[in-house]
Amino acid sequence: MSDLPQIARLKERLRALPAVQVDLALTAFVLLIQLWPFFGENRDGRPWHWWGYVVVVAAVLPLVWRRRAPVTSMLVSLLALSLYDLADAVPAQPIWYGSLISMYTVAAHTPRWPRLAMLAITVGGGLLLVGSSETAVRGTVGAVAAYAIGRATATSRAYAAALEERAVRLERERALEAERAAELERARIARDMHDILAHAVSLMVVQAEAGPVVVRSDPARAEAAFDAIAGAGRDAMVQIRRMLGVLKEEESSRAPQPTVADLSTLTSRLPLPVSLEVRGAERELPPDVEVAVYRIAQESFTNIVKHSGATRAGLLLRWEADALLIDITDDGRGAGLRLPSGGHGLIGIRERAASCGGTATAGPRADAPGFQVSVRLPLPPTHAMAESRPVTGEPVFLGESARSAPVPPGGPAAAGSTSADLSKESR
Repeated sequence: MSDLPQIARLKERLRALPAVQVDLALTAFVLLIQLWPFFGENRDGRPWHWWGYVVVVAAVLPLVWRRRAPVTSMLVSLLALSLYDLADAVPAQPIWYGSLISMYTVAAHTPRWPRLAMLAITVGGGLLLVGSSETAVRGTVGAVAAYAIGRATATSRAYAAALEERAVRLERERALEAERAAELERARIARDMHDILAHAVSLMVVQAEAGPVVVRSDPARAEAAFDAIAGAGRDAMVQIRRMLGVLKEEESSRAPQPTVADLSTLTSRLPLPVSLEVRGAERELPPDVEVAVYRIAQESFTNIVKHSGATRAGLLLRWEADALLIDITDDGRGAGLRLPSGGHGLIGIRERAASCGGTATAGPRADAPGFQVSVRLPLPPTHAMAESRPVTGEPVFLGESARSAPVPPGGPAAAGSTSADLSKESR
């Protein structure tokens, strides 16, 4: 058992060597073995015929290019092998080592019909041209064994490649799942933060509007109102800090939000080919629409990878005067990887579209087999986009509580003066 790691390391080193060097070393080794009988003496005292040297070199030398042209290499070796006995003064030895290695290479690296043809030529030629039946049987068994070893090697390599491809695909799918889970968690945290801020700000606004009304008539109530404002602010800060602490991750997680320009990067990371097509003149989008377009496409592709069993997908962006139309299609038949769902993908797509004032539909394609998700997001006019950009000045905050605030004595005019006084103090 202790020798297994050493054998594995030796195999890794051999695989790391250039193929040309390996073939040259193999050719030299086989040539040395085939020429070794020529170093001995002939029984009748005559030197060996030069024809034997030529045939042996011709039968072994094609091993140098056995990977680049396996069929040609084997045909040359077989032709040289059949010419060995034309001279009498040659060693009585089989010179089929080169052809056996060529047969292994053909079986491992060539398509089905060429390799079967070479096996038939080798076996048929050995049975018809070899004089001794014993030699013919040994040659046939050797050729079939070399063919079987070559096929076993090819099958093993194909299986290893399939496992590697599957591992890469599963890793990409896990990354998509992790990204989607992180997005869901951030959405939950965003909703929680919204609730915290909405509650705290509403309470602060109500107390701030009520405080100046009673500051002269009931100072104790005014002090309590201001204490409530401070308490609500402190409580909100504590909760926000606690939630933001959860979001502290590595630098890559604090990257800017994705946009439409990042769709090409998204499609390139998927484990299937995706065609990205854009029609119409692109326009500047509000930030929330930019993120919604990216997340809708991301969720759709996640569903395609998990559930459709598709081989291709497509993403079409159509820019119209008042809307952006998004079509995500695939050619699947619903026989995907059968991974656990873990979420509500189509519901999330509809919610994202609705949050931008748009609509989303999903169902089988009408023009071809597969599934289609269609989203329509309304676009504001160009002048509205310009007006919606931030301007310099003091911000004004309006809320529901402002409409329900108590009216001070003296009617709305008094309320207006109170608001003016608050604005002066805030400056």
